Amino acid sequence: MDVKTQSVPADASQDEGSRAKDESWLGFARFLLLVLLGVLAFRTLVFSPFSIPSESMLPRLVNGDYILAAKWPYGYSRHSLPFDAPLGEGRLLARNPARGDIVIFKHPLDRSDYIKRVIGLPGDTIGMAGGQIVLNGELVPREAVADFEIAVSPNTTCAWGGKPIIGADGSAVCRYARFRETLPGGRRYEVLDFGQTVADSMIPVTVPQGHMFVMGDNRDNSRDSRFPAKAGDAVGIVPLENLVGRASVIMWSTDGSAEWMKPWTWVSAARWDRIGTGL
Repeated sequence: MDVKTQSVPADASQDEGSRAKDESWLGFARFLLLVLLGVLAFRTLVFSPFSIPSESMLPRLVNGDYILAAKWPYGYSRHSLPFDAPLGEGRLLARNPARGDIVIFKHPLDRSDYIKRVIGLPGDTIGMAGGQIVLNGELVPREAVADFEIAVSPNTTCAWGGKPIIGADGSAVCRYARFRETLPGGRRYEVLDFGQTVADSMIPVTVPQGHMFVMGDNRDNSRDSRFPAKAGDAVGIVPLENLVGRASVIMWSTDGSAEWMKPWTWVSAARWDRIGTGL
């Protein structure tokens, strides 16, 4: 039995190939769009990366740390969205932070990202006496603990309150006096103190409704709620609406000594003991 075949015109074959290519590109474009939307949703609603550019949160956070901030704990506002999206005032699913939380927020004036620790909530009175926090009329307990030591590096200087020493391996190290504070409810954390400064005494102020009082753990190297808000400088008492998220984990840390043209320094510059540390 003869089998009859029917030839396909050349132009029809070319049309089918062209349509297949178009569908392939369309599918790839859809895939890229879904990936971008997924990344945007994750960064907007779940976690967002931030870098630590200063030493105001020593000893907990170090210049050169890269952290992830959880976006959902305090709800959402235009300040917690990418590019400060204009979605109106207020927060959706708003919840106040707890005293002791490390938070990322927008500066009230220049809208840049800052990171500090929450000390006072709406209605609290906050003052300072001899470098010690006075919260609602009571001194926050503070005890001296072992000095804090950190290696000097391109990302870490030895500030005026530190004592330069030589480490056991012969490297330059900076030593600071360290203390442990305990907030009402038992939240504990460590702070640095260089000695008596102008910010160690402050007449008590009441935190207004819808605001929070924040401080850096490096008490004498932090321009925080103890000072009036000024663009590029102190943050003043911060509106809760300006919250971006809660610092959650250190995902990377570098001492700043890496060089792009020397790949082996990417490894030697990493502070491996800090990576993965919860906050």
